[in-house]
Amino acid sequence: MKFFYFKKQVNPQMPFDNQLLWTVLGLMVLGVVMVTSASMSLSESNPFFYTQRELVQLGLALCLMVVTLYIPIKHWQQWSIILLMLAIIMLAIVLLIGSSINGASRWIPLGVFNFQPAELAKLSLFCFLASYLVRKSDEVQNGFWGFFKPMAIMAVLSVLLLLQPDLGTVIVLFIVTIGILFIAGARMWQFIAILLVGVSAVTSLILFESYRLTRLLTFLDPWKDPTGSGYQLTTSLMAIGNGGLLGQGLGNSVRKLGYLPESHTDFIFSVISEELGYFGVIAVLLLLFFLTFKALAIGYRALNVGMQFAGYLACEIGIWFGFQTFVNVGVTSGMLPTKGLTLPFISYGGSSLIIMSVAVAILLRIDFEFRQEQAQARIRSIR
Repeated sequence: MKFFYFKKQVNPQMPFDNQLLWTVLGLMVLGVVMVTSASMSLSESNPFFYTQRELVQLGLALCLMVVTLYIPIKHWQQWSIILLMLAIIMLAIVLLIGSSINGASRWIPLGVFNFQPAELAKLSLFCFLASYLVRKSDEVQNGFWGFFKPMAIMAVLSVLLLLQPDLGTVIVLFIVTIGILFIAGARMWQFIAILLVGVSAVTSLILFESYRLTRLLTFLDPWKDPTGSGYQLTTSLMAIGNGGLLGQGLGNSVRKLGYLPESHTDFIFSVISEELGYFGVIAVLLLLFFLTFKALAIGYRALNVGMQFAGYLACEIGIWFGFQTFVNVGVTSGMLPTKGLTLPFISYGGSSLIIMSVAVAILLRIDFEFRQEQAQARIRSIR
């Protein structure tokens, strides 16, 4: 299979994609700035409490990025099943000893930050899927069972996640799984069948859980109860509207001053909108779009030269970043029902920052190996 839309010559003198690296570093710096701004009113004794923790988490993320850059991509393929089993074990452990926040048991306390196994589950499933597609691509394209097996693995993770409960991560896993199966060449009837099953399952989960149904009804008409169930969404919308074209200025958000819940985590986009305005929001979204585009471009280039595992994994990471950005922005702007998903590299959250940083390092490693392969091919052609 050839992918021409993302086919592009790369500079053989550069060891990796500088544009991708600087984009991620820029988002990380922006994340620290916005977390500082959004969280200063949350701790009276130490207004920089969350900033200090974010910097520690960022330092750990950068260290892990450096380590990951030295790991050959073939090892991720070899370790994919072990990584998946580790994620399943941790998802089970968090149900037993995990700390509960806002009624959800999703975190394992690690001192500096609370680790969320759901973030590891995303990366581990994506590695497993890429490895599976390399081994079973013909079966996926030509038979039902080849398509069904990865969906069964995803279902196991989904059950453990729903027990926390964490429907948002389940939806991310579902979208990325069907997205990569589509890229791998699965048949259309398979997608129609699995989409019908997925939509039915999500509908059932919403209808049989009162808090999810409340969220859906609030999404449909948040102004019906603006001081009750619709409070968070209406406050978010007021913050976005208050930003105007140029914003109120960095640090000058009013809604973050005890009015907007989760202003430094899931709803940090609302603070960005109020402080930086329309043009600031466009700049942030362009950076996130460019990050997604870069991941997909690296994946398609790898697939073009036969680096199947690397190509599939890069495409999965691209879909993951893009879809999670879409959901976070959709939730804060009232386009989607409330879901607890972070804005990549910007929201406060150590688990998300660390795992996504490792994913970016994997992208850089894939691009590095692609450039090496191209350089060796040129040398062979000269000889």
